[in-house]
Amino acid sequence: MSLSHDQVQRLALLARIAVGPGETDAVLAQLNRVLELIEQMQKVDTRGVEPMAHALDLRQRVREDSVTERDQHALFQSVAPAVERGLYLVPKVIE
Repeated sequence: MSLSHDQVQRLALLARIAVGPGETDAVLAQLNRVLELIEQMQKVDTRGVEPMAHALDLRQRVREDSVTERDQHALFQSVAPAVERGLYLVPKVIE
């Protein structure tokens, strides 16, 4: 697939990109190279290839889910300006 000068101007308008008359040839060449690359990639036979979530074969580190800090809830609430039934009270922001 190859683009024309009119199509480049239309794409530039849709993308809100300023492409002057002197730049159209350069942009046209770059877009055509991108489209050629896409066509090449579409021709590759990918049957039997499993989709990947990431280019690298990464594994999640699994650790035991355990508490590592002591409960300081009462200490934190003792210095709060307003607390009610274990909840922090904050000023109303939205009317």
